[in-house]
Amino acid sequence: MGRQDGDWSDRWEAARARAVIGLTGLGRGLADLVLPPMAHDSREATQAAGLTADAWNRVAFLEDPVCDGCGAAFEYDGGDFASERCAACLASPYRFTRCRAACVYDDASRGLILKYKHGDQQQFAGLFARWLGRAAAPLIEQADAVVPVPLHPARLLARRFNQAAEIARPLARSARLDYLPDALQRTTRTASQGGRSARGRRLNVKSAFDLTETGARRVRGRRILLVDDVLTTGATAEACATALLDGGARAVDLAVIARVRTAREVPR
Repeated sequence: MGRQDGDWSDRWEAARARAVIGLTGLGRGLADLVLPPMAHDSREATQAAGLTADAWNRVAFLEDPVCDGCGAAFEYDGGDFASERCAACLASPYRFTRCRAACVYDDASRGLILKYKHGDQQQFAGLFARWLGRAAAPLIEQADAVVPVPLHPARLLARRFNQAAEIARPLARSARLDYLPDALQRTTRTASQGGRSARGRRLNVKSAFDLTETGARRVRGRRILLVDDVLTTGATAEACATALLDGGARAVDLAVIARVRTAREVPR
């Protein structure tokens, strides 16, 4: 009977380890059996660290077909002959080549992202990295390295962590890509982008980013996946992409947790 009990236990542990996302060993699986993980958005115990079913169902995840240039959802699949880009991206392309967002930035996702960004709830980093791993899969497949949008040192000191870097690190690791957290530096402590017009945002971050000596050595000739939290107008991402491209990067793509619905409008 003892041998049968041992076989059953081994099978149970193996099945449990496979079912829990992100497990790196049997020890973690056993810990989850004893102390079930909590949902990130509540005190509710869940099968695996993540969101409650209610929070998950309210997030508007972006699925194909989406615009290749800004990640906006198309209302319908136009077929083989439809353009891969929305009218705004055709009229005025971003400096970065392609973009993917995991979800829409709305009432459902905003609270989760702000908890992570300003509430020091770093447990969201792994979850958001998994979302990007799925949404940005076409970009990841062609990327050579992953670069997070940097914070100014003063803001990093106040916030204690760079939200983009904490997502980019596990994303690069799972995709087995080079992770370059110090390729870019923010040389100017800009004011908040909140409440600014698209033009105001562009002016606010113009020349705010520069390539570091490390970046100058490691981005040349490579396709870079730039990671940030939210795409609003694209001003910050464009400023970063410009610095990377001026430093010799072959191309820059962008992956963000969420994008606002009105991130792109046809220029007038």
